[in-house]
Amino acid sequence: MSTEPAVDHSRMLAAVRGLRETVERTALPLDLPGAREAQQSRSRLLDQLDDYVIPRLTSIDAPLLAVIGGSTGAGKSTLVNSLVGHEVSQSGVLRPTTRSPVLVSHPSDARWFADQRVLPGLARVTGGSGDPSGDGSVRLVATDELHPGLALLDAPDIDSVVAANRDLAAQLLAAADLWIFVTTAARYADAVPWDLLRQAAERGTAVAIVLDRVPADVLHEIRPHLAEMLDDQGLARAPVFAILESELEGGFLPAGQTAELRRWLDDLAGDARARAAVVRQTLEGALASLRPRALALAAAAAEQTAATEALMASSGRAYVDAVAGVRAGMQDGTLLRGEVLARWQEFVGTGELTRQVETVVSRVRDRVTAFFRGEPPPAEKLGEALQSGAALLVANHAALAATAATRAWRALPGGEQLLALHPGLARPSRDLEAGVERLVRDWQGDILDMVRDEGKDRRTTARVMAYGVNGMGVVLMLVAFSATAGLALIEVGIAGGTAVLGQKVLEAVFGDQAVRELAQAARERLLERVETVYAEELERFDEAVRTLSVLADQSEALTVAVRRLGEAG
Repeated sequence: MSTEPAVDHSRMLAAVRGLRETVERTALPLDLPGAREAQQSRSRLLDQLDDYVIPRLTSIDAPLLAVIGGSTGAGKSTLVNSLVGHEVSQSGVLRPTTRSPVLVSHPSDARWFADQRVLPGLARVTGGSGDPSGDGSVRLVATDELHPGLALLDAPDIDSVVAANRDLAAQLLAAADLWIFVTTAARYADAVPWDLLRQAAERGTAVAIVLDRVPADVLHEIRPHLAEMLDDQGLARAPVFAILESELEGGFLPAGQTAELRRWLDDLAGDARARAAVVRQTLEGALASLRPRALALAAAAAEQTAATEALMASSGRAYVDAVAGVRAGMQDGTLLRGEVLARWQEFVGTGELTRQVETVVSRVRDRVTAFFRGEPPPAEKLGEALQSGAALLVANHAALAATAATRAWRALPGGEQLLALHPGLARPSRDLEAGVERLVRDWQGDILDMVRDEGKDRRTTARVMAYGVNGMGVVLMLVAFSATAGLALIEVGIAGGTAVLGQKVLEAVFGDQAVRELAQAARERLLERVETVYAEELERFDEAVRTLSVLADQSEALTVAVRRLGEAG
């Protein structure tokens, strides 16, 4: 065989292996427009890399592999048996006959096909014509009837009624150095074989045509038409061998009918330069086809990445909006409605709201200290109302965020598919209620810590002790939520009085500047804890997207691999 390569095989092999690893990592799980076609292209690309390109680059001197393929009933197995001189591939009238491929080679070439170098996904079995139903295997047959340097592989029907057979046939054809297409006078113009022949032409694959079962009186009509069709597909140089319609002799074609094809194959097997030319044509064609196929895959991969990023961004916005909703709820007086107002009135007495602030401050102090002496607990009820209101605010916006996120996903490509896989995303997590309770409890701890820290000096400590740390904490929680926007007119007066009174109580202890800072810090602490809880809720959506294994850089990685492939050539 010629040792003058068209490319640096070792460098090209490294680049091809890099491309193969990148294609393997490329995920196309979302059912986007064109995704199924891209998935099929990815699978076929991997098959050809594994079954042909990498094995051929690894063993450039390996025997030439001619795959014999064609339509159902075209006589492929009979042709192989006739060329070999005995039955190696089972033939018959039942369809499909060939369900597992049969690879025939000279005994001296058997080592090239015994391991997983070629067709690594198929197990190896040996023996005679055997059972043709062994799925997932290739049967190896060694015979002296073939010359060294050439192996024949009988493939399943390309138009088999069994989908797995059709897929395997396409895979085997992509593993060939030479495609020998067998068709008949009645079916040579069928669409399916011409689709595959078109792919062969596009990829530069060496092709030969066997026109089987041709009535002698129409050969002169069919052959020119077939030649014209081949020329239209860029296959004008493909040799055509005609086998006239004739009676089988002991299950084999008459020797005279296969003589021309046998002679051509023998010449090819015996001429190292001719074999090298066929291998070079097909290998270079396969290598040239990798770039456009990989770039098309990169475009599909980019669409997958964009879709996953859009999904994550939309769910992220839902929870950002939820945090904003909690912030607004803290500032618009929502938490000072209903139960909280009732408990505040109970705490200070409704009639006191119009009295002088100093008197009310004193009254508040008395009621707080009374509470901690075991007297009636209006402060405790006020604190519980504030905590319940805060918890309800946080939980409600978490539920709204889950609803908004799922609604947004349904409007985005791939969203419905993911929601079907993760239906629980439409509602808050089971852990949310416990998480919110912990959040409010921890925030109350933050409030008490702030009161203690602010009352460290001796004089302030005494004032804090007069009210009690817990009592001051309750009032600080109230002030943190004290705003009037969004309240009805009558509520404004009550809530406004609540805000003023609560703030005056705190100012009497800490001073006005400190109170403003304490209230702002209390709000910020609550929002920080809310953001943490919402981040955990959002993580459910992000994790659902991550289960797709769509890498952010998968399209770029393919582009880089293609560039390295070009540099290697």
